[in-house]
Amino acid sequence: MIKTNKKRALFLGACASLIIFAAGCGNNEDTAEKESSASSAVESTEVVTTASISNDPADVLAGLSEDGTWIYAITDDVTVTDDIVVAGTFHDKGEESGDVYRKLALYAQDEDHKVTDEFTLTAPTMTVESPNFKIQNGTFVGDVVVEAEGFELADSTIEGNLTFATQELMDSAVLDAGTVTGETTVAE
Repeated sequence: MIKTNKKRALFLGACASLIIFAAGCGNNEDTAEKESSASSAVESTEVVTTASISNDPADVLAGLSEDGTWIYAITDDVTVTDDIVVAGTFHDKGEESGDVYRKLALYAQDEDHKVTDEFTLTAPTMTVESPNFKIQNGTFVGDVVVEAEGFELADSTIEGNLTFATQELMDSAVLDAGTVTGETTVAE
């Protein structure tokens, strides 16, 4: 009788452990699935650890600051009440050996990298101090002031004015795949 109760207790303990383990794994799978889904908004899973993805206005400001990351993405329309300053020098995919590059992703994409949705980021002004900064897809509503070389609009729109600090900076920009609804000028 005692031997049967011990077996039963061991069996019940093993079952409880299995249930707890399975529940823990399920939560991790849900979290991993959400992270994977969010990361597909901008890049492959190879670069998930170096991308920042958030729709919180404070996170947007921090993510594009000098202390931010090489790529920042939103997954819905976002309005920031403060001016945005894109600062710092970053490298493609966060690798020091990569080219100097920074990206703002205003879109979602599927696992085949096909754009599935585009978003709008609104702020009074965005000042670009990071070299080789690209706005990819979507729309920025506000004025943009470029103070670094290599600015690029890639299938994106600026609903506002685009002003370059110098003619050289304007000459280094790639704008032909984007749209600016306001004036594109060089500061006087």
